[in-house]
Amino acid sequence: MNQTCQYVTSSLELHLFFARIMKEHALFLEAGFTPVNASLAQEAERLKVEFEALLLRAVRLADHGIIRCKVLRSGEIITEFTARAEQQTQRLTGIAISKEITQLETALTCGKDTDPKPEFVREIRELNQKALRLVGSLIRFKERIIANVDSCRMFTMNYPLLIKHILREAKLYQSYLVQLESGKPADDRFMRQTEQFWNRIMMEHALFIRGLLDPTEEALIKASNDFAKDYAKLLEVSSARNELANKNTAEASLRETLQFRDFKAAGAKGILNCEVQSIILPLLADHVLREANHYIRLLSK
Repeated sequence: MNQTCQYVTSSLELHLFFARIMKEHALFLEAGFTPVNASLAQEAERLKVEFEALLLRAVRLADHGIIRCKVLRSGEIITEFTARAEQQTQRLTGIAISKEITQLETALTCGKDTDPKPEFVREIRELNQKALRLVGSLIRFKERIIANVDSCRMFTMNYPLLIKHILREAKLYQSYLVQLESGKPADDRFMRQTEQFWNRIMMEHALFIRGLLDPTEEALIKASNDFAKDYAKLLEVSSARNELANKNTAEASLRETLQFRDFKAAGAKGILNCEVQSIILPLLADHVLREANHYIRLLSK
C-alpha cells in the first residue's frame, strides 16, 4: 500500500472507530447532567450532532471498499448489538440517535486496492482538519466539566474517573489525527505504550461496570472486580522495559481481553434483554464492547 492509500485508509478507519466513540461520549455526558446544568446538556447535544455529521461523512467516504477487512470484521465499528442498543438508549433517555449511520455501516465492504484520486485525498484531509477542530472542542468541554466536578461546583451522574477516562480517549484520537496530518501512519507508536493505554482503559471499564451494576448482581460484581485486578497486574508488569517481559505481557493482555470481551458481550445481551439489573445504558454496554474489540485487533497484529 503506497503512502497516499495508507493515509486515506488509516484516516477513515480512525474516524469509523473514534468518531462514533466521541459522539457517544457526548451522549453519555448529556444523559448524566441534572436540570441545573441544562446549558451543558445542550452543549453536549450539539457536540453529539456534530460528531454524528463527521461520522456520517466518514462512512460515506469509506463506502468504496478501501477499509481493511480485518478492521471491518473486528467488531470495533459496530457489533451485533449496536442498532438495538441505540434504539433502546434513545427510548430510555429521549436523546435522539441517528439510525442512518449504523444502517450504512452494515453495508460497508472492504479490501479493495485502489489509488485514490487527488480530490478524494483532499476530502479526507478536510475531514481530518474538521475532526481536529471538533475533538479539540470536545476535549475543552470535558476539561471544563471535570474541573467543575473536582472543585464540587457541579454534580453529574457520571463518575469523575469516567470523565477523565473519556478525556484520555479524546486526546488519543487527537494525537492520532496530528500524526496522520504530519505524514505518519495513525498506528505508528510503540506497542508497549498502546498496551499500557488500553490495559488502563480496560481496567477502568471493569471498575465502572462493577460500580454501575445493581448491588444484587453479586456474581457480575465479583467478575468485574476480578477483571480490574487482573488488568492492574498487567499494568504493573508492562511498565517493565524488558523486551521478553513485554512480549509475554502482550500475550497475557490478549488472553485477558478476549475473556473480558466475552464478559462484555454477555453483559450487553443481558442488558438489552432486561436480564441484568444495573444503571448501565444499553449503548454504554455496546460502547465498551467495541473498545475491547478494537484493542484485541491491535494486540493481534
